[in-house]
Amino acid sequence: MMWLQYDGCPAHYARRVRDALNELYSNKWIGRGGLVSWPPHSPDLTSLDFFLWGALKNAVYQDVPSTPENMKQRIIAACARISSETIRHAAIRTFQLCIDANGHHFEHFP
Repeated sequence: MMWLQYDGCPAHYARRVRDALNELYSNKWIGRGGLVSWPPHSPDLTSLDFFLWGALKNAVYQDVPSTPENMKQRIIAACARISSETIRHAAIRTFQLCIDANGHHFEHFP
């Protein structure tokens, strides 16, 4: 079962957006206005924000992509090289930073 995590951005809270999310995800989304709330000022515990996007950007842009298709292939290849152990380690580190900060914001930590 897949759930979508959404933030509380005003544009994402529009009735039209929430209706579409309910239709696409059968009320299986986390966010403002959903069945499962995501606190508006909570630290973001998504490992993608703290690890994956930066790692992918570094891998994809080692050289400037020559075409949109070349960029797509670089993204696919970079994703394939990231092991589940690496993702697990990033998640554990993110959770530990949150614990160390007593649940407060910790995005500024290295």
